[in-house]
Amino acid sequence: MRRDSPYRPTFIRQWRTQRGYSLDKLAGMVPMDKSNLSKVERGMLPYNQEMLERLAEALMTDVASLLMRDPTRADAIWTLWDRANPGERQQIEAVAEALIKARRTA
Repeated sequence: MRRDSPYRPTFIRQWRTQRGYSLDKLAGMVPMDKSNLSKVERGMLPYNQEMLERLAEALMTDVASLLMRDPTRADAIWTLWDRANPGERQQIEAVAEALIKARRTA
């Protein structure tokens, strides 16, 4: 992701890579011109809600994740959450709640 990008950065490229899609394949799925998709990924072209929704559907995620979540970070809380089964998710929630309560009382 370029730091000198004129538009807000996204994690679209990381999601595309994580799913094993080429630029051509994702552009065809959305559909949009692959050069424009590349520019959106690099922050050189703006995106809109409709585009993000189409990309999120094609990448099997949600719009918020495209904007805030790097799926390549194996240690990130949401990546761990995705890998957890329902029972493990309940445990994760319980531990997080206990940590927050402990901080409030400290």
